[in-house]
Amino acid sequence: MTPLDLAGYLIAGLMTAVALWRMPAALWGDEEDKRRRALWGCYAGFAAALWTKTRAVRIALNDSAVTDLAVLIKHYTATIAILAILSYIVAIYGQYPDGGTVPRHVRFARTIQQVAAKASIATLVLLTVLFFTVVDRSVPSDRFVADHAGQWGATLYMSVFYLYLGAASAVCAYQWALATAGAGLRHLRIGLGMMTFAMFIGVGYTVSRTLFLWVSVIDTPSESFALRFDEITEAAQVVLFAFFAVGASIPALSKGRRRAKLWRAQAGLHGLWRELMTAFPEQPFDPPASLARELTRFGTPADLRIDRWAADIADAVEKLRHYVPDTLLPAAKSAATDGATGGSADSEKAGPLTEAYWIKAALTAKNSGTPASTAAAVEAQHATDQDGEVAWLVRVATAYRTVPQDRAAQVLAAALSAAPGPSTTTAAPRTASTEETA
Repeated sequence: MTPLDLAGYLIAGLMTAVALWRMPAALWGDEEDKRRRALWGCYAGFAAALWTKTRAVRIALNDSAVTDLAVLIKHYTATIAILAILSYIVAIYGQYPDGGTVPRHVRFARTIQQVAAKASIATLVLLTVLFFTVVDRSVPSDRFVADHAGQWGATLYMSVFYLYLGAASAVCAYQWALATAGAGLRHLRIGLGMMTFAMFIGVGYTVSRTLFLWVSVIDTPSESFALRFDEITEAAQVVLFAFFAVGASIPALSKGRRRAKLWRAQAGLHGLWRELMTAFPEQPFDPPASLARELTRFGTPADLRIDRWAADIADAVEKLRHYVPDTLLPAAKSAATDGATGGSADSEKAGPLTEAYWIKAALTAKNSGTPASTAAAVEAQHATDQDGEVAWLVRVATAYRTVPQDRAAQVLAAALSAAPGPSTTTAAPRTASTEETA
């Protein structure tokens, strides 16, 4: 196996992996998410085409009952993929109001897509006719362009396909270059830039191969030169698909990082949230379940679920204030200071740890049957936004897991012994109310 053959397997595997990764969003997305479906169709089509180019697959197909069948299947799937990518270009521009002004490049993209839809059918029909009539398939080929260099039938057949492929590559390069220049986000600009570069390689690939085939009709090249040219251009196409696959995936990877961050936040909050919701079962929309079950509730977006959990925890903490005295706050602070590294008050750790001691001690009081009374004092925390609030709660939940139940009971006992009587002091709660977080 040559390095080029190995690269062919790797790039086919990469494109297949991207197609499988993007398949759920394409198949089960809403009606407005047409661009994902179009882009997935492009991935799937090119993945199929690339597999027909791998050594084992192309030899098996070319030696089948239909000689050189791999070539025809490759061009069928690639043509469909090209139509899908042109549909993607139109879809990313979104909708414009009826009667409104539509930018020239958007009108151009829509016109190209309409023409491409008809041209793709004509291309498939013409390729099929030429393949079975003028292409010399008396002997199975391994490298179609190199093996058929100098043959006018194969040259005509490939020219039809390269005309379609080259025109589509030029349109994509033009549209994505405009989009790259106007992209505000860095990761989007990088992804579009890589896709634009890939399409410029595609234009060079089709032009160079078309010229080679027609020049070969006039002056037949040597077998070694033809094979060398084929290998160089095939290597360029491997680079093309690598840039295309990675570039198109970069924006999605950014969303994936966001989704992974939300999953980590869910995993961090789950233990605290579940204990609080068990104490106040009327609070959540749905009864708390295991972490695995919560992470697989695909009916609710992860960011919305995190917001609900933050609101649930805030409301539960507000309710817990009615079961403890004001003296619980200084007792929790003292316990957090004693538990800090080296016995020193580390503000980065003492704050969440204080909150964790307070919550666990308050839960202990509530679960032991303490009657509700006047709301006790708690420290006010000022998160600037919902992300800041979630980050704080994750730190609290992490500290909460380190607080032993017996230590929380000791903190509660110390607070009760220090309390002069029923708590009458009321302070602003640390977290927002349900109305504020809704």
